[in-house]
Order: sequence, then structure tokens, then C-alpha cells
Amino acid sequence: MKMSSVYAREIYLKNRTRMNKRHIILEIIIIALLIPALLLLSLKLGDRQYYISTVAVMILTMLPFFLHFEYRMPTARELVTLSVMAALCAAGRIAFVMVPHFSAMTGMIMICGIALGPEAGFIIGSVAAFVSNFIYGQGPWTPWQMFAYGLAGLLAALLARRHIMGGEKRVKTAVIGGLMVLVLIGPILDTAALFLSMTELNGKSIAAVYIAGLPVNAIHGGCTFVTIMILLRPILEKLERVKVKYGILDPQENK
Repeated sequence: MKMSSVYAREIYLKNRTRMNKRHIILEIIIIALLIPALLLLSLKLGDRQYYISTVAVMILTMLPFFLHFEYRMPTARELVTLSVMAALCAAGRIAFVMVPHFSAMTGMIMICGIALGPEAGFIIGSVAAFVSNFIYGQGPWTPWQMFAYGLAGLLAALLARRHIMGGEKRVKTAVIGGLMVLVLIGPILDTAALFLSMTELNGKSIAAVYIAGLPVNAIHGGCTFVTIMILLRPILEKLERVKVKYGILDPQENK
């Protein structure tokens, strides 16, 4: 009887490993191919049809998260935790609405990704971008921002799994976070401006957009550095306590 249960457990783990690999492949397809393709398609919609692409991006954003929990559907506590963190991240942007280009949101999203995993990091970043734009203004740029900020949470979580970022490496984490904004997240947001504001694309116009975005991205990256330096350990401690107390978002995910 005992051998039978052990054998069943081994079969379950093998099947779960195969399914996890399929999920990873599907997540890569969604995040690396489908969402960018949808962003480019949204440029053709025009007018106020950007709401269609925004909803579509939100659906694609949530798919990896729910697929990750195929063997145990997300509990109300998990969904509440993600919702609260997305709201707090959005508040980190809205709180500095009077200060141009200054936002604590990206740093907070990265911290959430480090604590809760790549799927949670991506969905928190995307939802935070969407929610904060009710103050900053919705527009054709919204899906691009959802993708960029979601990617920030996802990449921070993946680097944490490789032990490159994390609570024990606060300075290194803050530096990487700031550089990530400067060389990746910021340029993605600049790409949205490139497609939305330029009637004719050529080498000079493209270079002008990215060069003009450098000071903005530098401020954004600097704010991300400061945010991670100040909030990394306090937020990680609180989220780890929530995870252990309520048994949500398996603590082994980030290992």
C-alpha cells in the first residue's frame, strides 16, 4: 500500500513536471510573441478602440498566472494579495503625480516579483499600470505600459530565482533595477511614443525619440534605485510573512 502511494506520487510529479514545461513554453509564447504582436496591432485600431487592446492584454496577462495554478486554483487570499499589491504599486506612481517622471511604482513592482514569482510579478505590473492610468489618463499607450511594467516584475522575479537579485543583495538589486529601467523598460515605453507620435519613421526620427527619452529614463531609473534601496527588505519581510501565514504562493517558487 505504501509502495503504491509512493509510485502514484512519482507519477504525479513526473506529469506535473511535463505540464510545467508546457506552461513555461506557453508563457514565453504569450509574453514574448502574442502580447507584442497585439501591441503592434493596436496601432491600427485608432480612435478609442485602444480599450479593446487593453482588455485583450489584460486577458493575456492573466493567462500565465492561472495556468500556473492548474493543480491548485488560486484562492481568494492569493487574489486579494495580488490585488492589494497592484493597488499599492499604482499608489506609488499616483503619489508623485505632481513630480514629472518621478515614480516609485516600477521599483515596487520589481520587489513584488522578487517576493511572489514571475507570473504574479507580471500581473501586478500590468494591473498597476492600468489602474494608475485612471489618474494619468488612459490612451493607446496603456497596453504598452502594461507590458513594460509587467515585464519589470517578471524579469526581477526570474533574476531572483537565479539569486542575482534579492533581499540579501539590496544594493546590487537596486542597481540592476535602475539599469533595467534605463536600458529596457524605458526604451519600451519610448517605442510606444515612437509609433504613436511619428508619422514618418526614419533613422533620424527614431534616434530623436530614444535620445529625448534618455533623461526621462534616467530619472525613472534613479527613482527605481531609491525605491528598492528603501522598500526592498520591508516589503519582502511583509510578503514572506503573508505567504507563510496563509500558505499562499508557494514559497518554493522563487528558489
